[in-house]
Amino acid sequence: MSEPRDEFDPPFEIIEPAEPCGPVLFNSPHSGSTYPREFLAASRLDIATLRRSEDSFVDELIAGVVARGYPLMRAHFPRCFVDVNREPYELDPRMFEGRVPAFANTRSMRVAGGLGTVARVVGDAQEIYDQRIPVNDALRRIETLYKPYHRALRQLFTRLHRDFGTAILVDCHSMPSSGGTRDERPRPEFVLGDRYGTSCIGVVGETVEMTLRGMGYTVSRNKPYAGGFITEHYGNPAAGLHAIQLEINRALYMDERRYERTPSFARLAGDMETLAMRLGEIPLEELRPYRAAAE
Repeated sequence: MSEPRDEFDPPFEIIEPAEPCGPVLFNSPHSGSTYPREFLAASRLDIATLRRSEDSFVDELIAGVVARGYPLMRAHFPRCFVDVNREPYELDPRMFEGRVPAFANTRSMRVAGGLGTVARVVGDAQEIYDQRIPVNDALRRIETLYKPYHRALRQLFTRLHRDFGTAILVDCHSMPSSGGTRDERPRPEFVLGDRYGTSCIGVVGETVEMTLRGMGYTVSRNKPYAGGFITEHYGNPAAGLHAIQLEINRALYMDERRYERTPSFARLAGDMETLAMRLGEIPLEELRPYRAAAE
């Protein structure tokens, strides 16, 4: 079997600005749409169904931030192949032929829902595989894709922190316009997740919310999405490291049935550039770690 990494060229990429303008980094971990041949052969679902788990086109929506002076990182592998917004070893033993490592987290709510590091389901809880897959296949995905992705993301985030004394990670995702239940209220156009104020200081979330509301968008905080593994584990405000998750309602920019961009795509992409600039205008002194005044 070929290495998963070999199926992607490259598996992810970092796009750097010609002239860095500030400590802001945009990340799109779920917009990957390259599906390995062996994975498609093992799946019982067609590619249109598998794509329901994609944050389709989110990397393109935020691509303009690079020209504004801010780096962008994006995955090319799909989240249903391996999900970098999970712990490294959230694994469901029922999925695999062979024993999962003893240190694996097999009891998380995400594993129970079929959405571990290697997903069991997509969309409306549709099973991806019709039989167990080798556990070594899952471990290979983690070693060759998940871990290199996080090494690169951490290095980039750390470099911004070193250069500016602080760093802001904007982790970008998309959500279906409807959860599928008849009585559900219309979803907001954006959901900001800051782990209930623990992954970034207030001025970061306030800047994002005020900027988006000023553009006419509806915005919610932490409900229904408070931020995932990346937001929780990269945000450390006491050290000057700030992370916020941005969930974008897909109806704003795409036809959800046809997987096509709509005419409103360009406007939203421009608004993302404006958002990046507003975050870059936050005074560095407000973002850096607090230090006791010299006596």
